[in-house]
Amino acid sequence: MSFSSRKIPPRIVLYPKDVENITGRSDRTARNLIQKIKKAQGKSRNEFVTVKEFCAYTGIEEELIREFLVS
Repeated sequence: MSFSSRKIPPRIVLYPKDVENITGRSDRTARNLIQKIKKAQGKSRNEFVTVKEFCAYTGIEEELIREFLVS
């Protein structure tokens, strides 16, 4: 299998820039939202927030987020 023919797997984590683009909110607000999700999940500062966790917290359908991340 050549390098160029390998399919990139879907992302499972969200970064502040993703949250900023999804919600239309500022960078600071996106970072605060990620911190709130981490706190609600009992995660430490260095752990990632997954798409599933973001969707559960915000009520946004996971399929919508996955479509957004692909485009």
